[in-house]
Amino acid sequence: MLLRFMAVAASKRWRHVLPWAISIALLVYVFGWATDWQRLRNAANAANVPVFIACAAADRIAFFFVWTLLQALALRRFVTHVPVRSVVAVRGGAELLRTISAPLSDAAFFLGLGQLVGQRFDAVIGSALVPVICHFFVMLVMMTLALPTLPGGIGANRDVAITAGVLWTILVTVTVGVRLSTTRGWRFPGASGIRSWAQRFPLSRLWPFLLGFIALVIFDVTIQKLASQAFGISIPWLALAARIPVLYLALSIPTLGNFGTRELTWAALFADYGDHDTLVAYALATNAVFLLINLVLGLLFLPRALQLLAAVRRARREGEALPGPLLHDPTDL
Repeated sequence: MLLRFMAVAASKRWRHVLPWAISIALLVYVFGWATDWQRLRNAANAANVPVFIACAAADRIAFFFVWTLLQALALRRFVTHVPVRSVVAVRGGAELLRTISAPLSDAAFFLGLGQLVGQRFDAVIGSALVPVICHFFVMLVMMTLALPTLPGGIGANRDVAITAGVLWTILVTVTVGVRLSTTRGWRFPGASGIRSWAQRFPLSRLWPFLLGFIALVIFDVTIQKLASQAFGISIPWLALAARIPVLYLALSIPTLGNFGTRELTWAALFADYGDHDTLVAYALATNAVFLLINLVLGLLFLPRALQLLAAVRRARREGEALPGPLLHDPTDL
């Protein structure tokens, strides 16, 4: 019993320490080793700052509102009728905590939603998976359709091809496995949970979410093209469509504000369209704008943020299990 308690405590400590460790290591590598600071400053000084800030802010705000509205729709459709403004307040309050830690923000968000629906955390997490999975599927389809159009085709873009292949393999395997578990009683870890989720949230009821995310990803790719052009980086629309999903997959790594991860991944994915330091400068500036937007959103809903923080502290003090992040809700990207 004691050993089990110590193992659980150690696991919790690692979950808190890991984002810091990864972020510090990536920041040291990106900015202490792989970047020429003078060239980075020159790239930032040459940028059209007003256009870039307007585009980056529009991207972050669009993600915030679309994700929040679709999460509210999922709760209203599959759990209970909740006021949309209350979901917006919970999400906005959680964004203040996101400036410190994305997992802390996610836990506070789910606790807040639980308060809205009577502590039904299973229902909250189940419905929260609806937009996460729909967004994942839309991004995967977009990447797959864009891949053959890239210069050199599949052979010259193995990073995108391998990522798409692995994700499609996972999706098809899970789908077939769930089907076989239903028709032939085939068992595998998590089969019953996935099957019950699929039965509760059938595809016929997910079309509003899929259409919402189709509009969002088109807007996201377009606005990131405009924002990168403000930095003097000309990236074709289809190249962004193929590689942004890979970026978002990398950003699921637990780091603080995505600093380090975004810069390293963006510079690697789009090395053919700009020099390393300009790409890093763009990604760093994007992170900075997103951090400021998170702070502004949180301050707008400060009372709710303080309530959520108090709820998280109380849950930890009383030894309650905090709802963990799902596939890393990408509203902070």
